[in-house]
Amino acid sequence: MTRNPFRTTADRALFARGSWAEASRIASILRRETVGGAILLVAAAVALVWANSPWSQSYFALRDLEIGGEPFGLHLNLTLGTWAADGLLALFFFVVGLELKREFVAGDLRDPARAALPIAAAIGGMVVPALIFVAVTAHVGDGATRGWAIPTATDIAFAVAVLAVISTHLPSALRTFLLTLAVVDDLLGVSVIAVFYTEDLNLAALSAVLVPLALFAVCVQRRIRSWWLLVPLAAATWVLMHESGVHATVAGVLLGFTVPVLRSAAAGGPQAGPGLAEHFEHRLRPLSAGFAVPVFAFFAAGVHIGGLDGFARALGDPITLGIVLGLVVGKPVGIFLTTRVLAAVTRAELDEAVGWIDVLGIAMLAGIGFTVSLLIGDLAYGLGSERDEFVKIGVLTGSVCAALLAAVLLRLRNRHYRAVHEQETVDADHDGVPDIYQARRD
Repeated sequence: MTRNPFRTTADRALFARGSWAEASRIASILRRETVGGAILLVAAAVALVWANSPWSQSYFALRDLEIGGEPFGLHLNLTLGTWAADGLLALFFFVVGLELKREFVAGDLRDPARAALPIAAAIGGMVVPALIFVAVTAHVGDGATRGWAIPTATDIAFAVAVLAVISTHLPSALRTFLLTLAVVDDLLGVSVIAVFYTEDLNLAALSAVLVPLALFAVCVQRRIRSWWLLVPLAAATWVLMHESGVHATVAGVLLGFTVPVLRSAAAGGPQAGPGLAEHFEHRLRPLSAGFAVPVFAFFAAGVHIGGLDGFARALGDPITLGIVLGLVVGKPVGIFLTTRVLAAVTRAELDEAVGWIDVLGIAMLAGIGFTVSLLIGDLAYGLGSERDEFVKIGVLTGSVCAALLAAVLLRLRNRHYRAVHEQETVDADHDGVPDIYQARRD
């Protein structure tokens, strides 16, 4: 008798599929991220070509153009590149906050046993590349190790775009693992930004953040959707966070955490119905993936390479080398070894549809770092500095290498994935459950 994975899974199995509702939601998110990833890649490519063209000065002039002012003594006279990094990415991190809360309140990861795997893998995928980077740059001195966190992030939009290009039928459990791993990665990334890349702290402004943040929380808890009220409160939270010295994107995550996931907390569980988080995510994810992140990528990815000689010189720099090794070697080693150790400690076995080679492929795919990596690079060494250029070359080179290696491995396994996909479809149809992949086939 064929096992129906939508009904029962081994309690101790790793990468067993979750509920159909969760699988459907993950599939929908990944389809939207595919479009956003494609736009992101185009924006980064345009920036890279423009920055190395005869008209490169116009690109850097645009990036460094200052707009804004200093009303009421606020420091809001920023360059377009800074507005993209501090302002537009706050929207991206707001969506990340919504997704994180959704995962741990009403998603399959509300189960501590399920949450342990992506959390542990994300931590392993941060520690190992950080250690590699420090080991490679420790002898340089002059604050070179300050960029230790650059190769620790995973860009889910970029990764999903790679999956779309190679057209692999990755099992739903692995897709869910990749998404939740990237989301936890983002949480760790913003925590690192807040703790390790905050220098001059303005305690008065930081304390004042609590006022508009609390008012925003009260409004969303009462299901108030009036943008004329919520947007000014969110903007005030962002401005005060920016003034405090903590990176302004942290405000986005905090605002996302205040939004209720369930309509009624008293009802308990996902049966309580969706809260405002689903509504906001539906409205704002396209704006984040289709505009905010690509615009940031456009201003962050532009680096003047200087031909093959300049590229070779950059690859020879310890900072560039540390980033490339961290992404290509550190991320997969950290994620894969952590997963193996967790399996050994808990005596868990892999789900029958997944092999360790598949886990390695996902771990390689997680080595694609872009958005958060470039942001941390700017904070570590300063936008426009020579080291910042090395960071961009390292992130782009490492991400492309990780993408190519993951694509080769996952593509070789595609026949196996196709068989798993067909079984998932048969099981869903047998249960009378809508096929979560129908939109993909159409």
